[in-house]
Amino acid sequence: MDRRRCARVAAFLPVRVWGLDANELPFTETAIVTNISTNGAIVQGLQRRVRPGEILDVQLGQDKAQFRVVWAGIAGTVQQGEIGLERLESEPFIWHVDPQRCGQWWVAEA
Repeated sequence: MDRRRCARVAAFLPVRVWGLDANELPFTETAIVTNISTNGAIVQGLQRRVRPGEILDVQLGQDKAQFRVVWAGIAGTVQQGEIGLERLESEPFIWHVDPQRCGQWWVAEA
């Protein structure tokens, strides 16, 4: 049984990410969101290393929101360049998909 708090949906969404990297230097990069939920997302393809706890801005099209880095892939592993993000409570939901509804369809159809 999955212990996650929210339904997750596979995605392939190009986004722009910016904030401070692990060396506290500002950066802006393009990356891909590969998994979304109502509370967060997984982003792949970052070249800069970021630390858990850091606040990053993420933009999809014209929509943007701030997220907290929950975890970051370790260099030299298959998760290098991947981060897990949690949307700040006060921020808008920018993905234009209802993970709960998609999750229900997936369970019903699987």
